[in-house]
Amino acid sequence: MHDQPLEALTFDLDDTLWDNHQVMVDTELGHYGWLDDALSAWLAERGQAPAQRFAERYPLAAFEASRRRLAETHPLRRGDFTWLRKRALREMLQAYGLPPATAAQWAEAAMARFMELRHRVTPHPEVEPLLSELGRRYRLASITNGNVDVQRLALGRHFPVAITAGELLAPKPDPRPFLAALARLGLPPSRALHVGDSWREDVAPARRLGMQVAWIAPHEGDQALPAGIHRLNHVRELPELLRRLTR
Repeated sequence: MHDQPLEALTFDLDDTLWDNHQVMVDTELGHYGWLDDALSAWLAERGQAPAQRFAERYPLAAFEASRRRLAETHPLRRGDFTWLRKRALREMLQAYGLPPATAAQWAEAAMARFMELRHRVTPHPEVEPLLSELGRRYRLASITNGNVDVQRLALGRHFPVAITAGELLAPKPDPRPFLAALARLGLPPSRALHVGDSWREDVAPARRLGMQVAWIAPHEGDQALPAGIHRLNHVRELPELLRRLTR
């Protein structure tokens, strides 16, 4: 039993409340393919189709490299994935020959398509009832480095506090997103438990602040962990952990 009873739970989103790998594959391929097809058709209608389509000139690997360069050039923006993507698209579209205003419009349209696909996540079936149950006993918040806007999801109703760390220009493991969530919850770290899958981005920074941590790590062994860190195979095991901690 802990001297400070838990009053709040903060949650990572990607790979904690849902599996994110296939979502990102589908989103990456889907929005880039949409841009290539739509832009090709638009240019053809105007009799302006270049010899190479956009994705032939700039394959997906070139887009990824451009984002990496921008992250190195603009280190404060390294965790703001939406900004990096939009800026990279705009620069490549201009290099492809579009006027700056037109390039900006197409970059915005491609990012709108990206965000539509990015939010096609499928939470684990246990998550909705789990959050409903926990929300009756704890205050809940989300803290994500990703560019999912949790309020666009049905699950968003469970998270009156939602922190998008990249938009704060302080991606995890920076402590500021955790401190921002705690400030909005009006609680000290000792009264909160963070739930996440990344040791570097979730476990280490939350524990340094004095939060309890539930580490979702199904592929790790049962090695001894520092005090205050509790390994789970799946988020569905969280209620049992909380019962143990409050007994």
